[in-house]
Amino acid sequence: MPQVPPQSPWRIPLVREIGIILLIKLAILLTIKAVWFTEPIVPVNGSERVSERLLGTSQISPASPASLNEEEPR
Repeated sequence: MPQVPPQSPWRIPLVREIGIILLIKLAILLTIKAVWFTEPIVPVNGSERVSERLLGTSQISPASPASLNEEEPR
């Protein structure tokens, strides 16, 4: 008596298990993305800090009046 092949691929246990595992992994990845990667973080003075690190000099920027009134610690 020949076996009749399953009508749906979801009737095969291996296909069901792989599908469930893939759905769980997708849910975990989307959760991680939502928690840690929701919006870009722009560092303060990012381009100035990068140029200082790469070139050893910082870009010339005008001093703020508040920084002119402050004394530097010795």
